[in-house]
Amino acid sequence: MNKLFQIKSYIKFYIKSTNQHGVHSPFIYNLVTKCFYKKTSPSEISFIDSFRNELLANNSTIEVTDFGKGSRFFKTNIRKISKIAKIAGISKRRANLLIKIVTYFSSQHILELGTSLGIGTASMSIANPKCCITTIEGCSETGRIAQEQFDKYNLTNINLHFGNLNTTLSYIIKDQSYDLVYFDGNHQKEATINYFNQCLENIHNDSVFIFDDIHWSKEMEEAWEFIKESSYVTVTIDTFYWGFVFFRKEQKKEHFTIRV
Repeated sequence: MNKLFQIKSYIKFYIKSTNQHGVHSPFIYNLVTKCFYKKTSPSEISFIDSFRNELLANNSTIEVTDFGKGSRFFKTNIRKISKIAKIAGISKRRANLLIKIVTYFSSQHILELGTSLGIGTASMSIANPKCCITTIEGCSETGRIAQEQFDKYNLTNINLHFGNLNTTLSYIIKDQSYDLVYFDGNHQKEATINYFNQCLENIHNDSVFIFDDIHWSKEMEEAWEFIKESSYVTVTIDTFYWGFVFFRKEQKKEHFTIRV
């Protein structure tokens, strides 16, 4: 069911989408041409490939605790780390885009909701070694593997917290302003909207939110539409897999659909 829904959603997206030539906002045009379409450095690609390949070669099993929507691919909570990395881990393409986003905006304070095995976290870490990343993972076993990887690769700018986002998010982010928030912890409408509303207290004019899998299901599309209509939001970009949200008061409210 989800697969058919996503195919139909992608067709609609593709018909509506454009590239940099259909963008008339200088801010978005520069973002697309100088960030989205820019190449990631070979050394950064090599680093993340090594980080990912080590996980792909790890055939140990762990018991996963899932507080989100659940998996369409796994039938049991006893899972191989290699399979998690292959199926649930962030793709090379999106890891590269995270590197470019953090680099382009020189993000200093980053919040990640849903660490998983830490591939996305590591991507943001190496993009700006001086940044401070707060990442929250609900599953202690998955997070344990991620922390082992962070330690092994000497990624000291990552602070990993464990716990259900529904009960831990509010006190972890209290009194902190974030340049970038990456939402990848729960693919349900109500939870996504709740996390969005909570994090609105931690934004500044140049903050950017990234929502993963906005076309994953009908309810995620509904959550995305709700977020777009928020009075706090001025600019959004739908890249199909990710939704970008900006709060720049100097920008008029506008929504873009761009192929990346």
